[in-house]
Amino acid sequence: MEQISRVASRELGSRGITVNVVSPGPVDTELLRHGASPESIAGAAAMTALGRIGRPPDIADLVALLARSEGRWIAGQNLRADGGLI
Repeated sequence: MEQISRVASRELGSRGITVNVVSPGPVDTELLRHGASPESIAGAAAMTALGRIGRPPDIADLVALLARSEGRWIAGQNLRADGGLI
């Protein structure tokens, strides 16, 4: 996906279209809670610089930034929204 975003951003940039990839870390969703034990979720949280797993608004806010005019200079990037996962 990273390479596709780079190529697509070069192809579409002249039209003012930016292409990026958002790579979230562990996010507190129903799917995660269904498939992971509380211990593994706590372990993932402990491996982040922020000491927690992500929440859906954390990812949504990044995507919203990319869609707004403030994100107009971000192109061909893979943005890792993972709370500083180490």
